[in-house]
Amino acid sequence: MTENTTKTTRFTFQNLILLLVPVILLAGVIALFLSTGGGLGLESAAPVEGLDVERYVLKENSIELHVRNTGPEEITIANIIINSAVMPFNVEPGANIQRLGRAVIRFDYPWSYGEAYAITIFTSNAVPFNVEIPVAFETPQPSSSTFWGFTLIGLYVGVIPVFLGIFWFPALRQLGRRTMAFLMAVTAGLLVFLGLDTLAEALEFAGKVPSAFQGIGLIGIGSVATFLLLDAISKRQTEITGNETDRRLAVAFMIAVGIGFHNLGEGLAIGAAYNVGEIALGTFLVVGFIIQNITEGLGIIAPVLRDRPSLGRLAIMGMIGGGPAIIGAWIGGYTPSPFLAVLFLAIGAGAIFEVIYEIAKLIQKDTAREGGAMPMTVFSGVLTGMLMLWVTGLLIK
Repeated sequence: MTENTTKTTRFTFQNLILLLVPVILLAGVIALFLSTGGGLGLESAAPVEGLDVERYVLKENSIELHVRNTGPEEITIANIIINSAVMPFNVEPGANIQRLGRAVIRFDYPWSYGEAYAITIFTSNAVPFNVEIPVAFETPQPSSSTFWGFTLIGLYVGVIPVFLGIFWFPALRQLGRRTMAFLMAVTAGLLVFLGLDTLAEALEFAGKVPSAFQGIGLIGIGSVATFLLLDAISKRQTEITGNETDRRLAVAFMIAVGIGFHNLGEGLAIGAAYNVGEIALGTFLVVGFIIQNITEGLGIIAPVLRDRPSLGRLAIMGMIGGGPAIIGAWIGGYTPSPFLAVLFLAIGAGAIFEVIYEIAKLIQKDTAREGGAMPMTVFSGVLTGMLMLWVTGLLIK
């Protein structure tokens, strides 16, 4: 007779000590190395300093530089030179900036609208850091007029085109099963292109993030964590309901979430362009994104074309997909932040690729019902979706 016993383990104080000993010893080794220099006795020939200008703010007859110390040690701001002229300045909270600390450098200067300016910041070790202002333009400040202006930009870019795409729902419901499968494949193609484009934009912004914040690592954390989280939620939803209609509706909502994060990144880009006075670029981006984003509404409704979702749910999905463009325009217009841009775009990429995975499973089920007779339909749909965004992208790239 064999007796099965289950061994239970408890986390005891002894286990805690055994876990902490290697960590304490490691800290001692690091402290020893820092105090002795590893026995080499070498010193840096020149100071290693880093200063990142996160943004500049132009007001009437004054300029503000928002900076962060990204070097390994404390630095001190010593001089400011603009177009070869040494300027008196003040720094808040102080000229000494700790590692990863932030400060605002302010100085009076009668800048002229539309002119370009070159600013050099010198530290106490005479290390220069250069800032270029390509077009002098009074930075938009929070007010009722600018608030509604950026809100309208978000409506034009995200909400309106996404809802116009959703308005295709009644007409598309009249189509046959094979055509619906084609539209699902088109949605997958749209999202593949959108996901790659989102990653490319995240990598572009990552180059503007201070190296200490490791922009590439931030992309990995945001995208992988979002993918795994949405996958876990999707599996949990399936376990609870097991209903194909609910599953398709859940996929549609996840598509809206992924598109929403992408549109938030678009809003950031447009708001940032207006923030630094690149009005022509901002207008160009708005028109291009309006044309491109109507296809996103199609992508949201494709999984539920054979169902009858309520108008309320369609409206909610439209706001989830298009509304974040408004938030992005506010952030980009008032406080453009490469760090937030990278984080949001990484989350969007993870969401988009998880939705592609969910759509692929739905397409596989539809193909199985048809006896596997739709591979060319799927191929042509995916290719069509990618080409649609590639062609519309020609207007904004």
